[in-house]
Amino acid sequence: MAQPKAHQVTLRSIADQLGLHVSTVSRVLNGRTGDGVRAASGDTAARIRRLAEELGYQPDPHGSGLRTGRSRLVGVLVPRLSDLVLAMIYEGIDEAAGELGLTTITANSRDDEQTRRLRTRMMLARRVDGLIFGDASLDSGFLDELAADGGKFVLVNRRAGDHPSVTADDVTGGRLAAEHLHGLGHVDVAVIAGEPYASTGTDRTAGFVGYYRDRGLAAPLVLHSPFDTAGGRAAAEKLLSRPDRPTAIFAVNDFAAIGAMGAARDHGLTVGTDLSIMGYNDTPLAAELPIPLTSVTVPTREMGRRALTSLTRLLAGEAVESERLAPTLVARASTARP
Repeated sequence: MAQPKAHQVTLRSIADQLGLHVSTVSRVLNGRTGDGVRAASGDTAARIRRLAEELGYQPDPHGSGLRTGRSRLVGVLVPRLSDLVLAMIYEGIDEAAGELGLTTITANSRDDEQTRRLRTRMMLARRVDGLIFGDASLDSGFLDELAADGGKFVLVNRRAGDHPSVTADDVTGGRLAAEHLHGLGHVDVAVIAGEPYASTGTDRTAGFVGYYRDRGLAAPLVLHSPFDTAGGRAAAEKLLSRPDRPTAIFAVNDFAAIGAMGAARDHGLTVGTDLSIMGYNDTPLAAELPIPLTSVTVPTREMGRRALTSLTRLLAGEAVESERLAPTLVARASTARP
């Protein structure tokens, strides 16, 4: 008799070929026990699994969801997936989810509170088992409400309140940046600090400024800006137009640093000679710029993987602690002695 095609293979067709009851096959392939029916023997279970593999049996995720009450969907919210760092974090989330048979769906919030709420409601309507937020604001009111309503979620890249998160140790990363520039001899320094609502920029800036203050040096100039090249350029333009312009600029992400490099060029300055500029995240393009960019490296893909793992543990009823992954610094030609 011709074997059924893979997409036709069902629990019943396997049971019929082996002369077993369909419930026995279901318990073996779906891991179900304790339903009042005697478990299959080791030999029977082995026969069932062997035939299922030969026939290419694939469990029905919809049917499994109905049985377990789980959709096996994970919702991921990010400010914008066009951001390379967020895209790399999402790759880690999706990669880890696929290994566990989970499916991810993602949406952009544009760092807008109303959009974040709407997208979250949309995902909950899709019956996601849990959520990963890559767009958390330091004002954690929305997340506090979600947690109070029983929502299961983990934060990634940014922290907020006491909610479980997986981030880089950004305070340490900021201190590494300051230590590098100070070690080169820079005392007149400035920070392009990103948006004040995001822990990434806030923590990196705090670490950088704290390093200089701890040594009794003048506090660095701090300017806030959007986390993109246009924001970095605009902030650097203000810094470089000052009569007491800094000799070095630390931008809290690589894209802002690239914008600052553009502003330096427009002012007739050579980065790495007339002005030192460094970034954060060490995106793949940092090393490939005409003047390679000094940057702080964070394990973005690993952050995503660990966030997914933390969420699955949370959904299993385990207590989950926040994780802070260690950053490192890679020095390149964009920073030098003043």
